[in-house]
Amino acid sequence: MRTYRANRGPFQEAVHYTDGDIERIVLEALGAVKLLPTEPEPIRIERFVEKRFGVAVEAVEMKDGVLGFSEFGPKGVRAVYVAKSLDEDEKVAGQRRLRSTIAHEAGHCLLHAHLFLVSGTLPLFADISDPNAPKVLCRDLGSDSGATRPYNGEWWEFQANMAMGQLLMPAPLVRKAAIPYLEAAGNLGVVLLPEESLEISARALAEVFDVNPVVARLRLEKIYKVERSGQMML
Repeated sequence: MRTYRANRGPFQEAVHYTDGDIERIVLEALGAVKLLPTEPEPIRIERFVEKRFGVAVEAVEMKDGVLGFSEFGPKGVRAVYVAKSLDEDEKVAGQRRLRSTIAHEAGHCLLHAHLFLVSGTLPLFADISDPNAPKVLCRDLGSDSGATRPYNGEWWEFQANMAMGQLLMPAPLVRKAAIPYLEAAGNLGVVLLPEESLEISARALAEVFDVNPVVARLRLEKIYKVERSGQMML
């Protein structure tokens, strides 16, 4: 991790995390509160927020287009909120989107809470709850908190979505769950996930981790890079 002076956005400083940084932070955080399973299964993401940050996720009324937000104070995370409409959506896809939203906010809490302690940092938004409380607002951009949308310099949102994927589908557990869909290549221990197996494996892992298929597909694409041959290699 390294920091540098921000030239846009709400923070005086911007922070750069590598994929490895975020994976390490997430795995250490899950392990510290004993919520990292040894075998693939859904992560208890709401319980993670409670145990790691000492706050309960609250469902409140929010204006259209807002899924959730986190508030920060002098001691770090002060509150995590989700839209009441999202919390009340009883459909499987809706409840999974709720899990993605909570994980997205948890990503902000893990990666960005310290930035709000920098003198002079302003709230990202000042139209919900305490107008003076620094917060990160998660807007409804579709596809599980904007997981597939392009970013326009919003490095904090990109990083929160990276953490979201790691929290809901930790890499070591994804590698275990993906074993039935992998193929050996050559004699060097290389394994491939054939491109034609991507969708079926994404749907299967979505059931294992209780996420929407788009989240599972993105995690598989992150771990098993698409090669020119049309296959995906670890």
